[in-house]
Amino acid sequence: MSSDAIAIPGLQIVRPSWVETLHEWVITVDHKRLGILYVLFALLFLVIGGSEALIMRIQLIHSHNDFVSPQVFNRMFTMHGTTMIFFVAIPVLFGFANYLVPLMVGARDMAFPRLNAFGFWLTAMGGFLLYFSFLGGNGLYGAGDAPDVGWWAYSPLTSRAFSPGHSSDYWTIAVLVAGFGTIASSINIIATALCLRCPGMRLSRMPLLVWMNMVMAGMVLIAITPLSAAQIMLLVDRYLGGHFFDTQAGGSAALWMHFFWIFGHPEVYILIIPCFAFISEIVPVFSRKPIFGYPVMVAATVCIAFVSMSVWAHHLFTMGMPSYANSFFTITSMMVGIPTGIKIFNWVGTMWGGKIQFKTAMFFCIAFLFQFLIAGLTGIMLASAPFDWQLSLSYFVIAHFHYVIVGGILFALFAAFYYWYPKVTGRMLNETLGKLHFWLFFIGFHMTFDTMHLPGLLGMPRRIYTYEPGRGWDTMNLIITIGTFIQGIAVLIFIANLFISYWKGAKAGNDPWDAWTLEWSVSSPPPAYNFASIPVVASRRPLWDRKHPEDPDSRYE
Repeated sequence: MSSDAIAIPGLQIVRPSWVETLHEWVITVDHKRLGILYVLFALLFLVIGGSEALIMRIQLIHSHNDFVSPQVFNRMFTMHGTTMIFFVAIPVLFGFANYLVPLMVGARDMAFPRLNAFGFWLTAMGGFLLYFSFLGGNGLYGAGDAPDVGWWAYSPLTSRAFSPGHSSDYWTIAVLVAGFGTIASSINIIATALCLRCPGMRLSRMPLLVWMNMVMAGMVLIAITPLSAAQIMLLVDRYLGGHFFDTQAGGSAALWMHFFWIFGHPEVYILIIPCFAFISEIVPVFSRKPIFGYPVMVAATVCIAFVSMSVWAHHLFTMGMPSYANSFFTITSMMVGIPTGIKIFNWVGTMWGGKIQFKTAMFFCIAFLFQFLIAGLTGIMLASAPFDWQLSLSYFVIAHFHYVIVGGILFALFAAFYYWYPKVTGRMLNETLGKLHFWLFFIGFHMTFDTMHLPGLLGMPRRIYTYEPGRGWDTMNLIITIGTFIQGIAVLIFIANLFISYWKGAKAGNDPWDAWTLEWSVSSPPPAYNFASIPVVASRRPLWDRKHPEDPDSRYE
């Protein structure tokens, strides 16, 4: 009971049983609970996908290893990539968007609460359906009938001739179902940001997190639909006699590659733009300065969205495209670095001259800036067609990709967890465990992915099960594997911190960071209705206006 509740003599308060509590969470349409469900779902699959990565790294720890069979290795490779992209990165980012967007715009819920719940359960259904494949075929020991065609599922590997069981069907239907859930959630984010803003919150006053998630949701609607269409065509090929991707009957295997990467490369920006949003909210608070160049940040985000839709074919340089196509996609792939560089400049400009508070969240933000810059530089290198021809099929590309996904997205996500966990739970995460988590993960990350560039430059191919000794790769692969295990230990510390702090963490209060966006104006955790009365805002820092009405900068636009 709350402190102001009325005690009635003889009235016994019956707490709901765990079954009733579980039922409430299953049927909920509250955006906050759905956001938490998204995040918990993603954390579960992060552990699963990370375990698959460890299996692959053990297999590659030295030459001629036989820790797993080639078929199991291919299944781990496919499941790891699919899990991390579709069932970790996308759900966790949509979880944060679900939780924060209504609170930040001063709304009581998402625009379509039932559609919101529908989107989550479709995503969850897709994830569990994918892993049902482990139960088929030769059982768990051999990874059942799990897909083994790579997370990109190139044709003709997915044809009935090369994938005769149901493994490709599990992959196709699981990702298709999850894609529909993602589309539903994206529609909701756009509608909420555009239609449910509180009085006074013009677009020019909207928090950058809301802006960037709205742009991300728009990109999802454009990018996911071609992939969903291609998956439907693949099912038609496999079961209804279609020939979309059957080269023997006049189809085109390259058509699948185009459809997939029309989704696949914008997907990188779909994932990174919400992470830009986290950095854009956290860095100003811990620098004690407003974000530097708000209008330019918004414009750069929209530019990234537009340009990113025209870069997909740099994944196809080695396929053999005309020179004018190579030139076009080289130029566009390099152009996308311009608005991204502007953002890095703005974040550094925000920190410049600020009173920086080195909390765990800020540590992860600073590491993000450093690592994402390196990822961008190697991306510019691979955007050049001649350089890409040499290294596209090597471990150099794997190192670059993970520099973006892990060094960028995962570091930003960890920063977001440490920043908003107090709001969600009312408890602070342990800073000592947080810094241990940061340094272990930082060291493990650089041991793994810095080193991984080197065997790629020395010619180590990607997608290989084992390799010959004497190539100069053994020591580097040993270091890479050790770094992977260090990252795994760091993630376990992080998960332990989440659970320990939930029960024993220091009470956070409503606004532990002295922030200025609306989610910090309500209790921690927020009530079911979010706001007792809809707030009215007059600037980009509405909470700061309330706390410091005498501040001459509080009304900055």
